[in-house]
Amino acid sequence: MSTTLPNRWLRARSWLPQRLKLQRLSEQFALAAVGIAAFLLCWHLVAGQIHTSLGSFPGPLQVAEQWSGLVAEHRQEKAREAAFFERQHQRHAAALAEDPTAELVLRPYRGRPTFFHQIQTSLLTVLAGFVLASAIAIPTGMVIGLSNRLYAASNPLIQLFKPVSPLAWLPLITILVSALYQSEDPWFSRSFVVSVLTVTLCSLWPTLLNTIVGVNSVSSDLNNVSKVLRLNWWTHLRRIVLPSAIPHIFTGLRLSLGIAWMVLIAAEMLAQNPGLGKFVWDEFQNGSSDSLSRICVAVLVIGLIGLLLDRLMLLLQSKLSWDKTAVLR
Repeated sequence: MSTTLPNRWLRARSWLPQRLKLQRLSEQFALAAVGIAAFLLCWHLVAGQIHTSLGSFPGPLQVAEQWSGLVAEHRQEKAREAAFFERQHQRHAAALAEDPTAELVLRPYRGRPTFFHQIQTSLLTVLAGFVLASAIAIPTGMVIGLSNRLYAASNPLIQLFKPVSPLAWLPLITILVSALYQSEDPWFSRSFVVSVLTVTLCSLWPTLLNTIVGVNSVSSDLNNVSKVLRLNWWTHLRRIVLPSAIPHIFTGLRLSLGIAWMVLIAAEMLAQNPGLGKFVWDEFQNGSSDSLSRICVAVLVIGLIGLLLDRLMLLLQSKLSWDKTAVLR
């Protein structure tokens, strides 16, 4: 009896933190559900009172119907694509049956991109711009952070270019890409290159500044250890500076990714890169009775993708950073 009670007490005590965590999660989900339900109710009540040149402002039900329509359009386009390649394979089989040495050409499908194809294009564009911005900002920030003179020289330039809008960068980038990116068989379209460079120029600054702050915040004790061990510049950077600056770098990366996703939509609108920005612009120019509902679908999808990207970056930070205060909230 004396041994059974302590064992039960220990097991109950080990389950206590898990129960508290589950209760906290369930409470958060319940509050989130209440907030979403209140938002949808307010949206439904207010939407019916707003009348535009294209009709009443769409409510949640109309937006859900348009979502179903976009899914159906995507499935129809995929079926047409499959039928196109099936016909092409049949023609190739017939040609090979007549002449085994015949040269076959596989023609690509030139159908209209669907909403989900445009989502893929936007994700590819924002990731390319974000990776390029990170590849520039992190090394540059570490070099600047190690030198007070470099920081004094570069800080005015950083503060000068950091607040520039993507709408101001876009014409300059478009002109430069048109002049410099000339090829008969380019790897990427000009609109894609313009969008990527615009995202890069607008999103690198938070990572750059946070990397500089992280390098400057390395403790004097660690710097003294590096001096005692007589570490060379590269070893000091890799063993002392980079691990200490990782929490600040990830903070900058999260901010940069959010800015990159916001900038992308405006860049795709003007550069006509076939992504979500172009979808919104085309629906705005279309002016049909379904355009408002389709734009609302795009707005909700853009917000949801932005939320998921931030959660993924926060999860990556919690796995790679030694600072375990970065937890999902």
